[in-house]
Amino acid sequence: MDMNQYLDIFIEESKEHLQSMNQILLQLENDHADIGMINEIFRVAHTIKGMAGTMGYTHIAHLTHEMENALQLVRSGEIKIDSAIIDVLFQCFDKLEKYVDAVESNGNEGDDDSTELIELIKNTILKKDTEIIMQERSDFSKNPTKLKVDSHVENAVKRAWEKEYNAYLVSVELNTKCMLKAARAYIVINELESIAEIIYSSPSIEDIEDEKFDLKFQFIVVTKADDKVIKSKLKNIMEIEAVLVDDLRENNILEFDKTNEDTFEDTFAFEEKSDYDDKKLDDGSTSVEKNESNSDEKASKPKIGKTVRVEIERLDNLMNLVSELIIIKTRLEDIDSDGTSTNMHEATEYLERITTSLHDAVMKVRMVPVERVFNRFPRMVRDLAKELGKDIILKMRGQDTELDRTVIDEIGDPLIHLIRNSIDHGIELPSAREKLGKDKDAIVELIAYSDGNSVVIEVTDDGAGIDLDVIKKKALEKGTITSEEYQAISDDDAIKLLFNAGFSTAKEVTDLSGRGVGLDVVRTKIESLGGNIEINTSLGKGSKFIIRLPLTLAIIQALLVKVSSERYAIPLKSIKEITTICESKIRQIQGNEVVLYRNVTLPIKRMAEVFNIKEEIKDNSEEDEKLVVIVKKGNKTVGIIVDDLIGQQEVVIKSLGKYLVNVKAIAGATILGNGSIALIVDTNSFF
Repeated sequence: MDMNQYLDIFIEESKEHLQSMNQILLQLENDHADIGMINEIFRVAHTIKGMAGTMGYTHIAHLTHEMENALQLVRSGEIKIDSAIIDVLFQCFDKLEKYVDAVESNGNEGDDDSTELIELIKNTILKKDTEIIMQERSDFSKNPTKLKVDSHVENAVKRAWEKEYNAYLVSVELNTKCMLKAARAYIVINELESIAEIIYSSPSIEDIEDEKFDLKFQFIVVTKADDKVIKSKLKNIMEIEAVLVDDLRENNILEFDKTNEDTFEDTFAFEEKSDYDDKKLDDGSTSVEKNESNSDEKASKPKIGKTVRVEIERLDNLMNLVSELIIIKTRLEDIDSDGTSTNMHEATEYLERITTSLHDAVMKVRMVPVERVFNRFPRMVRDLAKELGKDIILKMRGQDTELDRTVIDEIGDPLIHLIRNSIDHGIELPSAREKLGKDKDAIVELIAYSDGNSVVIEVTDDGAGIDLDVIKKKALEKGTITSEEYQAISDDDAIKLLFNAGFSTAKEVTDLSGRGVGLDVVRTKIESLGGNIEINTSLGKGSKFIIRLPLTLAIIQALLVKVSSERYAIPLKSIKEITTICESKIRQIQGNEVVLYRNVTLPIKRMAEVFNIKEEIKDNSEEDEKLVVIVKKGNKTVGIIVDDLIGQQEVVIKSLGKYLVNVKAIAGATILGNGSIALIVDTNSFF
């Protein structure tokens, strides 16, 4: 049975259950007496255990099983929940999250077991140091049943002995409470096949998969491993009542039946395979592993795709619009035959309305709420507050604000850095806050809301704010600015220094800060998403980081412009206005071109120079009037000189590929209606 087909579903649902567990644990920390939350965590752990057991992920299943044992004692009232127990449950959550991440990355949970954590559960919650020991039932160990096997199995066993392999009869009995017998047996088969070759099965593999057996099943296996290794492989599988491994050399438990040769498994694959390589397990015993090349491992690695859960109503809407497209296609074919231009014009307008609606519908399918990102932060804030000895309350608003899935996947890391920055640099210690007349509980707010074709995310704290004098002095010390610039620099320009690579005001290096890897990385990531970041701060009152992001990275409204013979697309959301200026009014200041526009100094950039385009020779009368597209970034503006305007158009963004990803001032490309290519301008690079 190939379980890889269910891998995407397992990962998606496991992440949802883990997120639910995380939120419940955070609530439980504030209300230890809420038995409803204990029941909910128990339910989540039980669900993950069942899913992992079915998929064959024994580490996840074993850990969640121990969590169930511990939580059952809390549910029954035998022990009371406290902060130490909650800390252990959080560690269990972290371990499960790592396992699921490993499954997502590699298709398996890895070799890192949970032995130490399980011992911690037993010592902290169960209040006893016990060990789960596999029982060997007397009916197996004292009176092993004789098996009738055909001559094929007899020959296979004898050849195994000739090649110095071991042959064992492995007998397994499931617990009477086992709900998914076939799934549990499948895990046993998987574990055995990782170190041995199964040459006989009673009942047959097909009957086991169809659950046509009671609680017992047996296998004959050939391997270079010893019986202890086989037991160590099977002992961690849950709901196994007994395991017995009999050496066929020492025990006369086989009877050979020449008349019933088609009933049993007929497998001699071990003869054709390369020898097994020995390796040591953690407990010092010898295991057996099939000799496979790295390329084979890569080839067999299951492909895991990104998924988006979509409401069925949105899919219904998509289906209706596609139906409309088919109708208009038929109509256009009919119009083509009669050649009526009026009907063609009407059909074209109708087609335009459908494609616009289809675009909106597809956009909604790609949209997911920012709650998916926000949900990871309460736990992070809790841990950081404990580590730093600060009292912090995280408030979140606008979690239902929707963003394109692509943006959601990328925005998490910048937000993590900003929140850590607020907690470490901004929030004062409780004693310091009380001296300043502040509440000892600091507030960190995470807010999301829609603003036109953009989504704004704000990270706000009521901490100490940013001391701009410290920034200026640090920049002077590092040689970022000169002493003359230090005297003249504005507050806005001082804040911009925070985004310089390697800039840090931390006095010492800690796990959280002081390494100079900071806001420059945040800005680079946000600008790569087509967004921008601003900082508002007030000394002693707090800081606010404002991130503005596009709704989607797939389709944008753009203004097509012409520079010489080349066409470029400027994102419409970046454009403030379009105007003309006289060439004679442009002035040079410190090597940069500027113009006085509406009593404000406007920096000027020539696209022909930026992209190294040879300008066409024009009449003198034409040269004096320059067409300028004024673009914005926060409260900053720049005028870009272009030759001509083509018009507004909806364009589909195409990546330049990994080899051209760092091309200056270009965010991507688009294919125009006539088949030509227009480069999309990254206006952030002009600032």
